[in-house]
Amino acid sequence: MASLAVKLPLTYNSSDGFTMIKSFKPLIKQNLKMLLLTNPGERIMEPAYGVGLLTYLFRNYSENVAGEIKQKIAAQARAYLPIIQITKIDFDMTEPDNNKLGISISYKIPKIGATDLLQFTI
Repeated sequence: MASLAVKLPLTYNSSDGFTMIKSFKPLIKQNLKMLLLTNPGERIMEPAYGVGLLTYLFRNYSENVAGEIKQKIAAQARAYLPIIQITKIDFDMTEPDNNKLGISISYKIPKIGATDLLQFTI
């Protein structure tokens, strides 16, 4: 089967050279994660691309900040990943004094009839 993209972070695989993504669901998940972690202006020739979640890490957390992040994620997904429909975004702030932000995004991929969940902590 043909590969769609290189899996990030790069890891060696004896059969392909580098570990490859070979189906759409993990490819879309990786693309969503890259969209969230890329700062606007960081991607060449796409200055508006990226949510820039890391820029929110040291801000005082409030419902206003959560709403701002949710709006930015929704807008960026509509613009750069229109194949997905975000159904829910949750934040885990159980350790606000340790400057950690947990995020959980549930989304649908209607074209392939799949749902998925992206969770990580920054």
